[in-house]
Amino acid sequence: MNLPAVAFYALAAGLLAVGLREVLTGFEENRCSMTYMFEYPEYRRVALPRRVARMYPAYGLYLYGEGLYAQETQVLKLTGAPVLFLPGNAGSYKQARSLGSVALRKAENVDGGLHLNMFTVDFNEELVALYGGSLFRQTHFLHESIKAILRLYKHLKTPPQSVVLVGHSMGGVVARALFTLPRFNARLVSLILTQASPHQAPVLALDPYLLDFYSTVRHRWVNQANKLTNVTVLSVGGGYRDYQVRSGLTSLPCPSEDSNKFSLVVTAVPRTWVSTDHLSIVWCKELVLATVRTFFDLIDLETRQFTENQERKVAVLNHHFIRNPARFVKESPETSSSVQDIQETGSEVNTLRLTYSTPKEGPVKNFVFALSSRRKAYSHFYCRSNNLETSSWVFGCTRKNGSSCVNTEDLSKGTELLPPYKVLVLSLHDLSAFSHLVVSASNINGKQFTVECEWQRHQSDSQTLTLSVPSVFSFGFTSSEVTVNSSGLLHHIRLQHFHQAYQAFRINVISQCKALKDRLPSVYRMRVPWFREDSLTTVSVPAVTEISGMLHTSRPDNSSGVLLELHTAPNCQYKVSVRSSLPKVLGQVLRFCGPTLPVYTAVTLLLACRGQLSSILKRSRTVDMSQAAAAGLQPHKINLPVYVLHVLLCCSWFQEVWSSLWLPPMDTIPPSSPDGMFREGMAPAEEWPHLLSPFLYVLGAAVAFWGSSLLRLLIRLLSLLLAPLHRSSVSGDGGTMGPRVQIFISLCLTVVGGVSCGALAIAASSLLHLYRVLRLQMTERYLSHMLNLAPQKHKLTENGTVREESSSKSKPGLLSEWALQEVRDNLELHLCLSALFTLPVMLSAPSLLHWIGNLRYASQLDPDPCWPHTVPLVIANLLLVNCTTLKLSNSKLLPLASCLPLPLAVTMVTFSSLHLYRITHFLSAALIPLALCCLL
Repeated sequence: MNLPAVAFYALAAGLLAVGLREVLTGFEENRCSMTYMFEYPEYRRVALPRRVARMYPAYGLYLYGEGLYAQETQVLKLTGAPVLFLPGNAGSYKQARSLGSVALRKAENVDGGLHLNMFTVDFNEELVALYGGSLFRQTHFLHESIKAILRLYKHLKTPPQSVVLVGHSMGGVVARALFTLPRFNARLVSLILTQASPHQAPVLALDPYLLDFYSTVRHRWVNQANKLTNVTVLSVGGGYRDYQVRSGLTSLPCPSEDSNKFSLVVTAVPRTWVSTDHLSIVWCKELVLATVRTFFDLIDLETRQFTENQERKVAVLNHHFIRNPARFVKESPETSSSVQDIQETGSEVNTLRLTYSTPKEGPVKNFVFALSSRRKAYSHFYCRSNNLETSSWVFGCTRKNGSSCVNTEDLSKGTELLPPYKVLVLSLHDLSAFSHLVVSASNINGKQFTVECEWQRHQSDSQTLTLSVPSVFSFGFTSSEVTVNSSGLLHHIRLQHFHQAYQAFRINVISQCKALKDRLPSVYRMRVPWFREDSLTTVSVPAVTEISGMLHTSRPDNSSGVLLELHTAPNCQYKVSVRSSLPKVLGQVLRFCGPTLPVYTAVTLLLACRGQLSSILKRSRTVDMSQAAAAGLQPHKINLPVYVLHVLLCCSWFQEVWSSLWLPPMDTIPPSSPDGMFREGMAPAEEWPHLLSPFLYVLGAAVAFWGSSLLRLLIRLLSLLLAPLHRSSVSGDGGTMGPRVQIFISLCLTVVGGVSCGALAIAASSLLHLYRVLRLQMTERYLSHMLNLAPQKHKLTENGTVREESSSKSKPGLLSEWALQEVRDNLELHLCLSALFTLPVMLSAPSLLHWIGNLRYASQLDPDPCWPHTVPLVIANLLLVNCTTLKLSNSKLLPLASCLPLPLAVTMVTFSSLHLYRITHFLSAALIPLALCCLL
């Protein structure tokens, strides 16, 4: 084995392992609180019409309940507001218990008997993220379920006209697909909340039905967006803990001017501020509470059902998911009881900064700030308080001749919640109607809190600094630093040139204070202007804090870069340093481009097979499998033509020629901007360096190299286990088939694939070829053992007995050496073919698993994405079982078959990066001519 090649692929595997470790473990610990059921959960099945039950026997509709509520709803006479939960890929309908249980507890504390009816759909835990053939079936069943739910409320005077949908993972995509149905009434659903749903594109495009489904949904929501303005949709991504669906995919592909569509990451949700994995986003108490509060605030007190007022829905969602001003959303500033208290004269504040801690028991305390003397020198007024219960706390008023305030107005609606306190930033330019600001610091509830306020100069000057981030290729050896010298409470640092998803940094913030005393904690927030993916870090001071600087999406336009917002403690110095992180960069590369690795793995194995065929053509011998796999890394022959095509497609004349040939659009690295639609074409070239494609090729080649080595090891272990079951033989024909047997098995597998599942036939034919490899391995071991034991003057006969060699015919031991070499050549050839056959089996495995899971409902997989290439792969597999190096070397088709893998590999990279199912088609195109070489 070539040691430099082993060292190279070991390094590539190490980089791959570092990147995988970063994706799977390189995030904060799970800070979600668990939701618990207070009583035993019950799921009452809702009867559906017989027609629906016969059409969808695997699906079901349930009503969630606990204790007394479950008993009261036995007859299904419901009076609450209907909410329907949709599970995702392999999800259970029982995942609705978190929302249902919290909603029941919330209803106990709400006046007027307002409550929710939580329904949930059983989709039989289908793998719809990997097999798209049942997505339209789920969509139609969802439509029937909504109609069945609304029929349960016909006895009410004001029955609900619509249902609120909550979709987890692929359930959220199915919810949006409702509006593609020709007979669906769009008024039946007016609000959709999705959790970790990949709206932009499927995570893995393993079959054409999945992409057709996404294309249909996208066409409806983008090209016909004007017809869906009455539908409010909120999409929440899980953050970096969710390594199954990256948060960039959860962005809604809708026009930016549509104010009824919201996309954000859960780390930016007020009162939540945590990252969730793909499953915990369903039960994370912080997010569940925000969702349930939203539902109750959306209920109209008159109809006792969800409001149809579009402005009301947008306001409630903004309050609970975008910017929570720490006041009840239904409360208007004019009716706040605190406004009357401000009429009294408060303490005048003449200093630039106020720090006040309330006593345990004290009178009403107000602080008055004069605006007239500060307008010229200062631009903003900043105030914060760790009292999160107060609704109104900052007011604007007008004084005349030193009297008390008149024309008082509550300014607290601009408040923003941060984890330790609430913050309000007011622009003095917007306060021209007032002469004074009043800050209420009244300890009404007996709970102590602290208020800190200050005047701020123009934020573009002293409070905003610019820090240019280091290059990704600095590999962490250099850093950029900036020191915040001002002792203010709020500072901004613009991270210049930080706007691409492949960038990743370690941001260190060191705080040093002059005196040790109790201070409010510091909050560091990384704000992304083009997507709501803010992340917050709360620390006590002084401290050394490390922040992960990564992006879920790349900047789609010329908007400003990432802003680091520091809510600091007074009289402390802060030093910020930014250093590139190689492990995090590798993690970002795999997070965004990991699904393309199977393409480069297939390319490497295909070129390894080409190397074997070229060796047979030239020397009638094969090379070692590891050597062939190592030689499969040929980026100059693959990436260079693809790059040339990429450049030519920027020319209009070449695009016209491309279109005239009816060629599909070119696949490249998936787009990473939040409004970058999932196109079957090219992503913007500036999003990713051109070195990234060769790097992915290296990682894919490492998977092929070590995967083939693992396959060889498994073959040797299996041959040892199966050796006692087979008679030892020196013949290399073990595991071969006669022509009649080949035809019979081909017909049987074709029929089995047609009436059941094509993936089953592909897997069965691959197992037959694997048996051939095992027999060759056992023969090779037996011949090697016998050759080592036999003297030089003896040789082996065909039946395995030892007889004396006649010295007059040939050199002693020549026949045995030749037989062993022939078996070894055949073994290396079939090991290479087995590695190629493994890829179609793995790519078709989701279809096979889906068929097995639904076997009790249907014996045939419909639709079957594997059927188009079942027959070619089965025939190629069975013909290649009898293939030998001798047959190939004598074949007239071998020169043609050895030339095909390279153009097919280039074509595979060109058209399969976003369409993984096409890999099987290109492999079939390479294997069929090779199988014909065994006949001609």
